[in-house]
Amino acid sequence: MFLQVNQLSKQFTTKQGPLAVLQDINLSIQAGEFVCAVGASGSGKSTLLRQIAGLDQPTSGEVRIAGNRVTSPGPDRGMVFQHYTLYPWMTVQQNTEFGLKLQGVSKKERRERASYFLQVVGLENFAKALPRELSGGMKQRVAIARSLVSEPTMLLMDEPFGALDVHTRETMHQFMRELWERTKVTVFMITHDIEEAVFLSDRIFTLANRPGRIQKELTINLPDRDRGIKRHQTFHGYCDEVKALLRTPIELV
Repeated sequence: MFLQVNQLSKQFTTKQGPLAVLQDINLSIQAGEFVCAVGASGSGKSTLLRQIAGLDQPTSGEVRIAGNRVTSPGPDRGMVFQHYTLYPWMTVQQNTEFGLKLQGVSKKERRERASYFLQVVGLENFAKALPRELSGGMKQRVAIARSLVSEPTMLLMDEPFGALDVHTRETMHQFMRELWERTKVTVFMITHDIEEAVFLSDRIFTLANRPGRIQKELTINLPDRDRGIKRHQTFHGYCDEVKALLRTPIELV
């Protein structure tokens, strides 16, 4: 397995005492998979993502990527957040290059790599634009290009389309699925949007909350992944199954 999360638990200290956010999380992802974790607010989705990113450490258990224990952030993991976090004074090209510049990559190489990934996300004609000149979906494409430009082995996505309007979000779903099929980067995404998870994922982990625990792992087999699939009975069947799980106490699953 490429990613392994083993017996991971996370507690925070509060004035009222220890607060258990995650409990005994076990999951694995193969290289090249697109996997989503779905849960309501309070299920610990973002906390789990931070453990995999190395931004925080578990109270117990571990995360391993390619056999190596995760103890800190690394260039092997690209992060995409809900909010675009673009530097408003930098052009699209400069924003995309920024991480490479911090890594000491030469000007020529970072320009070439950034230009390539802007072409991959369909923004090569906006390289000189500033973020204020872009739509929300375009800004998120820049954020994705910036994450991909370092050529990570894994892309971690924290509800990346949650701030977009419905039409733009659906467009980004199609874009993201096509991008993944083209690059085959391993993706782990958290979301509370059930239809989003079913459309994008190879597999879904549903999370119960207080504390966050895995209820079930679902494999998603759809005949295709264009927008029309959302009218398909099989698609709605998966959505209904996930909804039922999230309504069910974990003890009854």
